[in-house]
Amino acid sequence: MKLRCAIIDDEPLAIELMERYVRDTPFLTLDGSFNSGTTALSTLRDHPVDLLFCDIQMPGLNGMELSRMLPPETRVIFTTAFSHYAVEGFRVNAVDYLLKPISYADFLAAANKAREWFELKQKAENPPVSPTGSTPTSLFVKTEYRLQQIPLDAILYIEGLKDYVKIHLENEPHPILSLMSLKALEEQLPSDRFIRVHRSFIVQPAKIRTIERNRIVFGKTYIPISENYRSAFFHFLADHALLF
Repeated sequence: MKLRCAIIDDEPLAIELMERYVRDTPFLTLDGSFNSGTTALSTLRDHPVDLLFCDIQMPGLNGMELSRMLPPETRVIFTTAFSHYAVEGFRVNAVDYLLKPISYADFLAAANKAREWFELKQKAENPPVSPTGSTPTSLFVKTEYRLQQIPLDAILYIEGLKDYVKIHLENEPHPILSLMSLKALEEQLPSDRFIRVHRSFIVQPAKIRTIERNRIVFGKTYIPISENYRSAFFHFLADHALLF
């Protein structure tokens, strides 16, 4: 994967150093260098780059302010001589933070972290297509900065929390958290194995041991079966198991 990048710094020697680092990194291509956030803003809005190496403390428009004005597809690695900016940098969802003077080893580690993020994003947006007639046995989800494979047989239920899902697994004390919507995940799951029972819950009926008063019981957890999904859920049970 090639990442298009840009550099912003008000110090000419810092720009020269970062340009050399970019040239020495095979998966980076340089689209431009700028000596201020103000001069860079219109160009980066009209022609977004994948990755921006941006100094924080600059006259006029500083790096933090600029990062909030960029297109969402542009990821930022901040560079600065002042370590107290680190926490603020991560508040604006920076990929990484480099403290000057910057060594090539630190530069490469940050660039690799950005490349990993883009590769995960690409895989999540373009999941592999199963061969015709095959039945999927596992699911890949993005969690933190990695893709994790989850056997479908291990899933008890999935809980939706706004932009996140929590995947609860058999014999695992902690769920897996992934940044995606419950609806998007539902569309990827085999409809003959999983069913939605509530706007916030998908279950695997084969794992259900007890249903009590319109609630599914998994250990000490009670999952409500809402009225909107109740009929479809019990029809599913009737089609896939003996129901008396």
